[in-house]
Amino acid sequence: MNRCKQAGMAIKTVIILLVGLALWSIHFAEAQQAKKVPRIGYLGSSTGAINNEAFRQALRELGYIEGENILIESRYIEGQQDRAPNLVAELLQLKPDVLVVLTLSSIRSAKKATTSIPIVMVTTNDPVETGIVDSLARPGGNITGVTRLTRDLSGKRLEMLKEVIPKLSRVGVIWDADGPGPTIAFNEYEAAAQMLKIKLQSLDIRGLNLDFDRVFHIAAKVHASAIIPIRSSVLIRNVRRIAELAIKNRLPSMNESDDFVEAGGLISYSADEAASFKRAAVYVDKILKGAKPADLPVEQPTKFELVINLKTAKQIGLTIPPNVLVRARRRYSG
Repeated sequence: MNRCKQAGMAIKTVIILLVGLALWSIHFAEAQQAKKVPRIGYLGSSTGAINNEAFRQALRELGYIEGENILIESRYIEGQQDRAPNLVAELLQLKPDVLVVLTLSSIRSAKKATTSIPIVMVTTNDPVETGIVDSLARPGGNITGVTRLTRDLSGKRLEMLKEVIPKLSRVGVIWDADGPGPTIAFNEYEAAAQMLKIKLQSLDIRGLNLDFDRVFHIAAKVHASAIIPIRSSVLIRNVRRIAELAIKNRLPSMNESDDFVEAGGLISYSADEAASFKRAAVYVDKILKGAKPADLPVEQPTKFELVINLKTAKQIGLTIPPNVLVRARRRYSG
């Protein structure tokens, strides 16, 4: 009888141990799963772009702490568009949960490289027109994000320049002729300039030939009344140099984002850039929580900003008309 009792107790002990081991295994597996930190691949235009921090700040506001509950692997084009395929491949090797891409060359490279990893884009171009998505409402595939409608504002910028400079006759456009995005942008300005009967002067730069003194010499030679720098990774890295030369040559500049105005450019008209990158972070958050890119419509901006640098206007001897000044959302005066 004692032996039966002992055997029974031994069996109970084994069962308890097995149950305990099973529960521990489940708990351990859950703990291991809980420790999996989502990874974001971020391919930006330039290390100096203010939108990099805007994106990170937006993630923090959504409760993500870098290094704790999210990892961000960053790479930058830095004006060399031909690097995009290799940088995309480099990020994909890290097996990110989401890939965030900002330039047209990067978006195209990412679209070609993967059909499974979710991609969130922030683009200045029309993503339908450029063949990135099927439609804004139903992007299809693994790509969604935000379009800033920068190209759609080309004509509006020229119209505003005419308001600021009533005798506007010729505008010099500084653009990176090696980039697909700036090429589309230049064509948009050309079409708008023809409609407004404004002559356009191409001030193109290529590769590592960043002789901005030459560019402004040409602008002065053809008697350009103003300049428009087309936003790109090359120009972002040289924004202060461009602003300094524009002031030196007393040339008003119409810009495609407010960071150019903050650096000394005269005026900008664009979608709220910080808002665009905040929305990109929201898309990342939704995807990490299970949403599929194909089900998330590409978002368009609803708020646009006119920003003016009054200090620059004074330096180049230009008076901003009251009807333009009153529409400015922000003004820099020092």
